[in-house]
Amino acid sequence: MPSSAQRARQYWLMKSEPDEASIDDLAREGTLPWTGVRNYQARNFMRDQMRIGDGVLFYHSSCPEPGIAGLAEVCSQPYPDSTQFDPKSDYYDSASKQDNPRWSLVDVSFVRKSTLIPLQALREHDVLADMVVLRRGNRLSITPVTPAEWRYITEKLMK
Repeated sequence: MPSSAQRARQYWLMKSEPDEASIDDLAREGTLPWTGVRNYQARNFMRDQMRIGDGVLFYHSSCPEPGIAGLAEVCSQPYPDSTQFDPKSDYYDSASKQDNPRWSLVDVSFVRKSTLIPLQALREHDVLADMVVLRRGNRLSITPVTPAEWRYITEKLMK
């Protein structure tokens, strides 16, 4: 089994509501913790599979025009999401304990902003037909992206 240093770079699509954390916020801050994920499969992607250096398609969701707004990169190992312990947070989880946290996060760093690539535009390219984000009923906030999908989006669609 290859060590993490030998592991091939992986790619992810990570959704954020722009009024909570936008690509412009990430550009201004440089790095943001990816807080508030409360889906076990998405959490597992961060906790078990993401590594420093993995590529991120930064996706604006729950807004008038959802779509890919730019690129980011995973820049930390996974660690407990502190919002799970804060009763004032929208992401508070009373069942999660400090000595046994339920929710994890990673930090992401800004790479570049792009012209928005709307969801409908992604659907227009046959090579992207199998993207997880385009699957019917998919609601995950974090989904894997294949190297071929990453290359196509970053080389052909991003401006």
